[in-house]
Parts: sequence; C-alpha cells; structure tokens
Amino acid sequence: MINRRVFSGAVFTALLGPSAMGARKLALHVGHTGLTWIPLGGRITPPPAINPMVDPQYVQAAIRDIAGLGFYGIELFGNQIEAMEAQGGVGALLEEHKLPLISAYCSTNLSDPAARKDAIAKTLDWAKLVKKYNGKVIVVGPNGVRRDSFDFKAHKDDIVTTLNELGKAVTDMGLTPVLHQHTGTCVETRDETYAVMESVETKVMKFGPDIGQLQKGGSDPVKVVKDFLPLVQHMHLKDYAGGPEYLGYCPLGKGKVDIPAILAMMDGRKTAGLVMVELDSPPPQPAPAIENARIAKAYLEKAGVRFRA
Repeated sequence: MINRRVFSGAVFTALLGPSAMGARKLALHVGHTGLTWIPLGGRITPPPAINPMVDPQYVQAAIRDIAGLGFYGIELFGNQIEAMEAQGGVGALLEEHKLPLISAYCSTNLSDPAARKDAIAKTLDWAKLVKKYNGKVIVVGPNGVRRDSFDFKAHKDDIVTTLNELGKAVTDMGLTPVLHQHTGTCVETRDETYAVMESVETKVMKFGPDIGQLQKGGSDPVKVVKDFLPLVQHMHLKDYAGGPEYLGYCPLGKGKVDIPAILAMMDGRKTAGLVMVELDSPPPQPAPAIENARIAKAYLEKAGVRFRA
C-alpha cells in the first residue's frame, strides 16, 4: 500500500526526471513572511522592553535576510508596518535591500457585528500603508475565538458580511484582499473554510490559504487548494510535523504536507501575491530564522524553484 502523499510525491519526482527534483524549473516566484523572525507565542524572560510585534529590529532583520537569500518579496504584519512609520517607514529599508513588499497580514474582527465598522476602518488604515509601499495584497486574518464554545453557524452571516464589505473597500483601493483561514479563530476548520469561501462575493474577496494550518487542522491542503485554485491569489507555504517545536510546524520538507503537489498546482499561475514561505517562531527557537529560511530555500531549489541572484 502507498498513501496519497507518497504517491503524489513519487509522481512529481518522476515527472522531473532521474536527476531529482531540480531537473525541471518551476515558473513560480516565492517570497517569505516576516513572522519567522519575530519571537511570538512563548514566554520571553525577562520580558522585552518593546513588544516584539512592533520592534523595528525584527523588521530590519527579516528584510535583510529575506533579501539576502534571494526571495522575491516579503509579507509583514499591518501593525509592524504601522509601527515602522515612527522610524521613517519601511520604504528606505525595502529600497536598500531591493526587496518588494508584497502583502500585509491584517487581523480583523469578522464575527462581531458590533466591531465591524472599527475593524474594517483599522484594516483599511493598514491597507493604505501597504499601498504606500507598493504592496499588492491584504491578508485578512480572522479574529481569535474560544473554539470549545464557538458557534460558527450563528456567526457565519456576520463573517461573510464583514468580508464582503471589507473586500469591496480594499478592492476599490486597487489591492487584492484574501481570506486566510487560521487555527484558533472564527474560520479554522475545513467545513468553515468551505462555507465561507462558497458564500463570499468572490469578485472582491479571494483566498490566501495557509497549507500548514490546514494540515494541522486535519484537512487535506492539496484538496482544499485544488477546490479553490481559481481564487487562490496568495499562500502561506508551511509544513507541519506535529512535534513540540514551532507550534508543531517545521521547516519545509520535514513534515506531512505534500509540498510538491502544492507547488505543481501553483506552477505558472499569475497571482496578485506570492507563495510565501512561513514558519512560526515561539521561543525558545531551536534555530535562527535565517537558518530555517536557508533550509526552505534549499528544499525549494531542489524542487525547481529559482531565486533572485
């Protein structure tokens, strides 16, 4: 017996020929999110003087390393870009390292109608900064909820309404909004993801899946991407092993996600955003962010992905 992942990987490798995965070059540009450089999600002793989410040092390190490794762009958080305005903005750093800002992850309250107006306004403030620095994509991150008591059916209509209103406003700005399903939020499971993406106005709200989080949540990320491929305009390329480090995630190629099948589906597609490598970074970090990014790059090069000189 051979499972689907092994079979798919074998077929993908066979298509590339005997000289392993690098024989066939993919028409696919890959970026990297800045999350991997931020020590979030764990205890830091002593507590830092500046919240790591808005500490300039992590933005600077991410831009420097991602550019140096030849990735095609970066994704930052909306509040990171906002915080950098007090430092003169991210523009000079991006220009110094010749690295395009592609997208911003923007946490948005989707499930509470009382918070809708303010949530949309805040996300649009971040969107204006993304546009200022020539970014293209707004990654809409759903709000966190208590999953053990959350009633998705009771909130579905509010989630869809907020996504439609936000999507239209962002689209009118000339940017592309994408829904990013996320563990621990109001849009987490396979059924919730399908229910929302089959209900939103897809002219104004596209899909930006996190394939590692789909795997962690028990979904088949290959099937989800395949089912919504025309709407996939951005992606977080993440692997999942289920171990004690990185919230269960792992460097590319060391987990359960069928990365070759995902790359094959995205090969040659023109999207508003990029396929973005990502690895969560709760301290203690077993390896520096740049080392994990190097592992990802090496894996992707073997798969036929080319990087900038």
